[in-house]
Amino acid sequence: MTRYIIRRLIHSIFIIWGVATLVFFGLRAVPGDPVVQFLGAEYTPEAAEALNAKLGLDEPIHIQYVKWMSNVMRGDLGDSIATGETVGQAIRSGFPKTISIAIVAFTLSLLIAIPTGIIAALRRNTWIDYVVSVIAFIGVSMPSFWFGIILIILFAVRLGWLPAIGYTSITDGPWEWFKHLLLPGLAVGAGFAAIMMRFVRAGLLEVMGSDYVRTARAKGLNERAVIIRHALRNALIPVVTIAGIQLALLLSGTVVIEIVFSIRGLGRILVGAILDKDYPIVQGVILLVSVIFVGANLVVDIIYTFLDPRIRYE
Repeated sequence: MTRYIIRRLIHSIFIIWGVATLVFFGLRAVPGDPVVQFLGAEYTPEAAEALNAKLGLDEPIHIQYVKWMSNVMRGDLGDSIATGETVGQAIRSGFPKTISIAIVAFTLSLLIAIPTGIIAALRRNTWIDYVVSVIAFIGVSMPSFWFGIILIILFAVRLGWLPAIGYTSITDGPWEWFKHLLLPGLAVGAGFAAIMMRFVRAGLLEVMGSDYVRTARAKGLNERAVIIRHALRNALIPVVTIAGIQLALLLSGTVVIEIVFSIRGLGRILVGAILDKDYPIVQGVILLVSVIFVGANLVVDIIYTFLDPRIRYE
């Protein structure tokens, strides 16, 4: 296992380097000048030349790339062209908000998906299964921003139970933190819960007819022990795969929800940086997202070995 993890980490370094390289050159291939974007339409050539020199954008692109990569290897992601703050500061300001939304959404989706998936599998082809399946299809088809607006109208405007917009740090109180994240977490997590519920149902139906499940029943184990200790554990393997990918997607794909609920997380920072052609911010955020995706896949592979003892990485 140790050798496998080391080998995967080495591969991950090359993957992250490849993503960073593609983003660096891809940004510069897009039409538009970040200096003109920053200075405005009435800029002077002298001001543009001075800013280009200050930012190092007047150098050949391969020189810019080498300097940027060397800085990244030292932990320096550069400074924002638009605001002047460091990329690290921008990420530190937005990442806690995005990861908070992702954690709440992921937890809610698991709490919804696993029980309903089990119930739908155990009540296969009954009205319960049909109702759960219809709700799952609605959840998959429903846009998260639309569901978020409905939640705001119902729980914030009509009932007044929860805040409609904004973010409160967990240091200001766990309950206030959770109240501000419950609606965006539900808006994002509903679709993921529907997807995972279908995976739980399909996986459980597949293993319920397996030999080891019949053997467990023949030994006299009660049905709950058969389902939880034998069937569900193996049925969760595909669920872990999709859950790991979804968690990474949640961390990088909450931009619409952040706009709906007025939360300045990584998604809004990234979109603003793209519109402003703020190269350092875009490169830094996408580099972080690639690290998250690679790390999530590695964690999923390791969890496999705990769910199924037959899986071993040599």
